Amino acid sequence: MATIFSRIIAGEIPCYRVAEDDRHLAFLDVKPIKRGHTLVIPKREVDYLFDLSDEETAALHVFARKVALGLGKAMPCRRVGTAVVGLEVPHAHVHLIPLDRISDLSFEKPRLEFSEAEYQEIAAAIRAKIG
Repeated sequence: MATIFSRIIAGEIPCYRVAEDDRHLAFLDVKPIKRGHTLVIPKREVDYLFDLSDEETAALHVFARKVALGLGKAMPCRRVGTAVVGLEVPHAHVHLIPLDRISDLSFEKPRLEFSEAEYQEIAAAIRAKIG
């Protein structure tokens, strides 16, 4: 059965796309812990990040770096943090989260909610800053 991320890749479920290439997709988390919280995934469905080949792992992180640099320019913050949890969705993914303090990386705090227009505005701002 396809994961929710595979269904997003296939266009069956909409998302707020931030960046894409032939092997990766970056889109806003719809249950973000911080404004601009972005997910970066390989298009190939693989459950566990460390089941990716060395080359796939490297390519995913190069793509995530490009997105993170744009994210940091679009959403003022001290750093863009990364997290790999892998328990919610059985599809490898990296969280990119704008950080001003360590507590910004807590997945235990209440999730934020934005309007459709706000999500679109955030995604457009990040896309505009990705070089």
